[in-house]
Amino acid sequence: MLRLMHVHAHPDDESSKGAASTAKYVAEGVDVHVVTCTGGERGSILNPNMDRPDVLENMTEIRRQEMEAAREILGVRQDWLGFVDSGWPEGDPKPPLPEGSFGLVDPKLAAEPLVRLIRSFRPHVLTTYDENGGYPHPDHIMCHNISMVALEAAADPERFPDAGEPWEVLKVYYQHGFNRPRMLALHEAIEAAGIESPFAERLEQWKADPVHDARITTRVPCGDYFEVRDRALIAHATQIDPDGFFFKAPLELQKRVWPTEEFELVSSLVETELPEDDLFAGIRGRDDLDT
Repeated sequence: MLRLMHVHAHPDDESSKGAASTAKYVAEGVDVHVVTCTGGERGSILNPNMDRPDVLENMTEIRRQEMEAAREILGVRQDWLGFVDSGWPEGDPKPPLPEGSFGLVDPKLAAEPLVRLIRSFRPHVLTTYDENGGYPHPDHIMCHNISMVALEAAADPERFPDAGEPWEVLKVYYQHGFNRPRMLALHEAIEAAGIESPFAERLEQWKADPVHDARITTRVPCGDYFEVRDRALIAHATQIDPDGFFFKAPLELQKRVWPTEEFELVSSLVETELPEDDLFAGIRGRDDLDT
């Protein structure tokens, strides 16, 4: 069985980033493991329908329940690393992060629980965020940092020797689901259909960066699983407004205009040809996957 691990910062990230390709791989029989670094304890309530004192008082438990619902919808296994959400620092200059939060950990030490999961699950492919965290949330950047440390350490028998037998991941990817070419294509198609685009303001603030766009190496066709993605998103009721930004573009338009999710191949121990349309390109059919 092929095995895929996604490392995310918060509950809901697994549903807003790469969820359709996750659902596609699950449907194909791939064993998918989501690792969630924090509990999302300091996340803002972004759905007006959930903005209530009783929800705010019980955010930790509610977000765990939301994650469980999304996990069942996507058909994945899921583990928590147990770190505490840093929250989104606001202000100019930004205030210090709360003491004990994920964004302040030493990645060389904090990588150990992820090393244990990599060695026990033994993924063939692992995805995480790029060096900017996908966007500069301190937890997303730390998610990148500990992922990179853990990937190297998991393969080294001298590091964390009590954390299981060493395992070397064959392919590593950064997630690039939020990319400007995708947003621009959807924006233009929505306006052409006579619908007010939810992307106009963001595109005005998002400067074109051809160098960053060129980092995308892999486009996974997964339009048939956009409905699953949306159901998983809506399961995170504190974070996702069902009448909000994510759902303004009609599904059929999305499937027609941009039916893929994007990734950047960071490292590979197998031969593959770029561009790819499969995270397991170069891996499928091998008879040495568990060695």
